Amino acid sequence: MKRVLSVLVLISLICLPAFAQKKENERIENAGKVMTEILNVPDNIPPQLMPKAACVIVLPSVVKVALGIGGSYGRGVMTCRGGKEFKEAWGAPSMIALEGGSIGLQLGGQATDFVLLVMNDRGAQGILSSKVKLGADAAAAAGPKGRDLSAATDVTLRAEVLTYSRSRGVFAGISLEGSTLRPDNDANKSVYGKEVSAKDIVLNAAVPAPASAKELLGTLNQKAPKRSTK
Repeated sequence: MKRVLSVLVLISLICLPAFAQKKENERIENAGKVMTEILNVPDNIPPQLMPKAACVIVLPSVVKVALGIGGSYGRGVMTCRGGKEFKEAWGAPSMIALEGGSIGLQLGGQATDFVLLVMNDRGAQGILSSKVKLGADAAAAAGPKGRDLSAATDVTLRAEVLTYSRSRGVFAGISLEGSTLRPDNDANKSVYGKEVSAKDIVLNAAVPAPASAKELLGTLNQKAPKRSTK
């Protein structure tokens, strides 16, 4: 009996990390598909915004969970432009988690994709370092959509994070104030096979991008290859 238990423990130690790595890489692949689909349809994110973004966060298929009166827990990826000033090519993704009580009420039980644009270096540094509450630690607003920014308000243009949702094919800006973003360190370990912080992944290029990020990075480098601060 002890031998059987020992074998089962050994198998779990071998298989569980491999399963976790596969799951997280599938999440990265799904994030790439979401980003490609959104950027290839009319009236999506205004083309003037993408070149201004320091980072992009994609959380595919966020669903409502039972947390008090309603809440959500989403997991996805955050990829940023390389370099200390976020001006180089899009680099290896860090895994990210989104949590919040208000999101559940807005979702209504429907699986939803979220895309967040991090518009300045301060916002990017904060999210990579620790848990950040949108609307409190980082100014956030529902992102404008369409072919220009003429309808954007001053609040939108000053926001550090612009937030979007896609549910049942409908893409729109959505308020995520009160939700929190944090690095998903366990998922990073699964993807990269070792302990590595979000800041090291993004700012120090400590690890190469996994093959699963090919579509995500390819799409971003094609649609917004250079950063504009104007």
